[in-house]
Amino acid sequence: MTDTTEPSTPSTSSTAYVHPRREPFEHGLIPIPKLIFNDGTQTLASLKEKLVHRSTQSPTHRVDSLAVSETLQISPDHAQLIIDTLAVVIESDPEIEAVGVDVCDLILFLYIQSYKRLLPRTHKDSAAVADVWPSTSAFDGYLSALSPLQLVRSNSRRLMPSQADEEAHQLSYLQKHLANILSLLADSVEGEGEESLVLTMEKFEHLEFLIYFGEKGSEKIPLSQAAPFFANSDPDMPAAPVPATQVHDWLLQNIASALEHVSETVSAKENGPLNASDQDVPMVDAYASSIKPSKSARGPSYIEGISKSSCVKQASDLKGSSVKVVNCHESVIYILAPLRYATIYGCSDATIVLGAVGKAVRVEHCERVHVIAATKRICIANCRECVFFLGVNQRPLIVGDNHKLQVAPYNTFYSQLEEHMNQVGIQATINRWDDPVALGAVDPHDSLSHPAGVSDVEAESAIRLDPDQFTNFLIPNWFEGESSGSTKDNPFPLPDVYMASQHRNHKNLAEIKQILRETQLEESRKRELSSALHVQFKDWLYASGNIRQLYCLQGD
Repeated sequence: MTDTTEPSTPSTSSTAYVHPRREPFEHGLIPIPKLIFNDGTQTLASLKEKLVHRSTQSPTHRVDSLAVSETLQISPDHAQLIIDTLAVVIESDPEIEAVGVDVCDLILFLYIQSYKRLLPRTHKDSAAVADVWPSTSAFDGYLSALSPLQLVRSNSRRLMPSQADEEAHQLSYLQKHLANILSLLADSVEGEGEESLVLTMEKFEHLEFLIYFGEKGSEKIPLSQAAPFFANSDPDMPAAPVPATQVHDWLLQNIASALEHVSETVSAKENGPLNASDQDVPMVDAYASSIKPSKSARGPSYIEGISKSSCVKQASDLKGSSVKVVNCHESVIYILAPLRYATIYGCSDATIVLGAVGKAVRVEHCERVHVIAATKRICIANCRECVFFLGVNQRPLIVGDNHKLQVAPYNTFYSQLEEHMNQVGIQATINRWDDPVALGAVDPHDSLSHPAGVSDVEAESAIRLDPDQFTNFLIPNWFEGESSGSTKDNPFPLPDVYMASQHRNHKNLAEIKQILRETQLEESRKRELSSALHVQFKDWLYASGNIRQLYCLQGD
């Protein structure tokens, strides 16, 4: 770390490394080719000037979706998507959705659209893959007709990069692009060359969109307090602007130290008793149920490798306010907690219930998974034959290579659901489950090269679940007494057609029960009828995926 002459500067701490904020890279990349600028600052500098001019015409000194649409020359829908995405990946800015976005934050957001994600790793254990992934699929005929490149892209039998690998990749990206990023934030003053660019403390603090100082389990250090040139400045008398070159050199030194630290951590884990999956935050750690942005574990909690079982997690079982469910198969996963972010990756033949996710959910590389989620936003990428039961405040985003997706209204509740929704800011009166937006079938943020033009091919969207196939999902009340809440029913109103279907099914069930009660049958006939009903019920359990709920009876 960079040593300074001011002993009170937090960055002198041996444990306070710089870290990339995961959220913009994991939930903030939009695969719209017109938003990806590969000419460094040339185009963005010009756009920034135009956006700043537009912001000066607004009493809030911000830009709304109309200004974004006209300046970037994109559709109003895509401009609104940018505003909505920024609202869920920025640390804390409640004004975005109401009055627009700060130009500096928007420019940083647009700059990182050039980021290429790490490729997922192929599974090392082919036997384990064969055990949980069926060798044949309804898509095998389709896949055999694809090019080798498309086959690679369609292969969902992949593992997420480790947390340490992702952090190193993001830090390296910031290291490479830091000079450009600072030049976009800097102001020009009289002078020659690079020395004419300076950063005010206010502009410098916008870097908190991309980085923070701190260590696992500790409070994040405000960026201006971590920097020796702004630390301990009087709020009533802001510190003088600093040459951009000085900021650049200081940040480069800190990024280099952080990369070295990450490398040492990975090396220690690979040579130690733990495997290299890099579960920085094991699920056995506990965390307070309140979500405070200023305090969090560095990484999300992991639920990984659950197979043919059930898993129930409450807030007290998790650490931090983010969760990743990875490589779970033929299982039911309940995460009944208030969260900020959730990722579901590489799962198959599973039902996953997410409590209340106040920022964003990402579901990627999944097959035949039922996801039940109350969330602000959801992004679905590269999934097959999945059904999403949603209470979602923003339009569901569908990107990449998807097939046979279905969306449906939210269909469950647990006693603390409304309390958790209020805690993270989800509105039950807004549900846009049936209004998905599909973007490119090829994601330009992946680290594969793509044939020219294919990024413009629209992704396959989702269809509405047939109302006759809609059923409520029952969550057992395991924790009655110790964590009871006030929710007694599904907080999201059902659309009329689904409500009518439910009433019709209940009426039919009542009539069948009545007929069975009134029918006089011999004992042998009763046994035959009972056997037939059991067979039909078993077939329905498997066909609908509801067989997974029976895993709850087996315990964890």
